[in-house]
Amino acid sequence: MTEKDYKEKIDAALERCFTGAAELPQAGLAEAMRYSLLAGGKRIRPMLVLEFCRVSGGDVEAALPVACAIEMLHTYSLIHDDLPCMDNDELRRGRPTNHVVYGECTAVLAGDALQAEAFGTILRSPLPAERRARCAEALADAVGLDGMCGGQYLDMLWEGKPLSEEELTEINSRKTGALLTAACRMGVAAAGGGEDLDEAAARYGAALGLAFQIRDDMLDVLSTDAELGKPVGSDAKEQKNTYMALLGREKCQAMVVRLTEYAKQVLRENFADTAFLCALADSLAVRTN
Repeated sequence: MTEKDYKEKIDAALERCFTGAAELPQAGLAEAMRYSLLAGGKRIRPMLVLEFCRVSGGDVEAALPVACAIEMLHTYSLIHDDLPCMDNDELRRGRPTNHVVYGECTAVLAGDALQAEAFGTILRSPLPAERRARCAEALADAVGLDGMCGGQYLDMLWEGKPLSEEELTEINSRKTGALLTAACRMGVAAAGGGEDLDEAAARYGAALGLAFQIRDDMLDVLSTDAELGKPVGSDAKEQKNTYMALLGREKCQAMVVRLTEYAKQVLRENFADTAFLCALADSLAVRTN
């Protein structure tokens, strides 16, 4: 499949989510959840789930609920990141953020509900029980104390303090990298792949995640509001610790190239069909939004 094929498949599956709530008293909450879930985006994480499932010998159709689940989880994180108590952003993917449209309380609940529904979607999928459990465990590991939430906490805790490259990576390996790594591992788990494939997927995901974050930091300086779909320059304005501020453009670019090449090497050493995942890594390394 191509990226376009995967994206169309994922978008169609997400479009079917939470459509049965229109007659319920809490229909407004479902509307807020769908507003952010269907706001577009590259669908990188669900794409990784499906492709790693395929190259591990699994059934892509059976893994589709798992792909939707990680996008629900990712969407929850974006809604909460944008809240006034966090980054206080008013624009996401070129549209007003969830709390701007629905209010802060509803936005919090929309994120909470999406997180719960992510796990429910995995557990209700047609995959064998052992595979469902592995997918849910990988997602929980990526989101909790030692994952995305832990990374977000460290980001807040160390705000305003000059950080070393190691400390910055301590934050971002959890805040950004953990969910991308989970997507790769969940694809292997959905296929019933063994520990060797799981470990290789994790290494690819970690390298991809770090390259992704560095590129993000670069785009906040080099891109435009129109290209990025959200305000640029906010990192510098809020004096956030970023790889661009710490290392500069040339070193950041060199790191993105090195990490991307490492990710592709891991693929070639462990999987037979690597064309899609190698091309995806290359495209993310030069993305403009």
